[in-house]
Amino acid sequence: MSEQEKLLRQINSYRFMAWELHIFLDTHPNDCEAAKKIAETRTKIDELVRKYEDAYGPMGETSNQTSRWAWVSGPWPWEIEEEADN
Repeated sequence: MSEQEKLLRQINSYRFMAWELHIFLDTHPNDCEAAKKIAETRTKIDELVRKYEDAYGPMGETSNQTSRWAWVSGPWPWEIEEEADN
């Protein structure tokens, strides 16, 4: 396995951990330890992505979501007006 593949696997592992913590926090929103752990995990992901991009170029994605509640800030599907077919 190349160094690039190892780094990508590490990034994906931390992303999986962040996703699992996110799901846990959906059902345990007052768990301060889990909130602290997800913040640490996101910091580590950012560090690893920066390292990857410095060495191998852009990963092809950008995400500036800093809040775990960002997914509720956009319009819901029933709030979007459908464009009329012309």
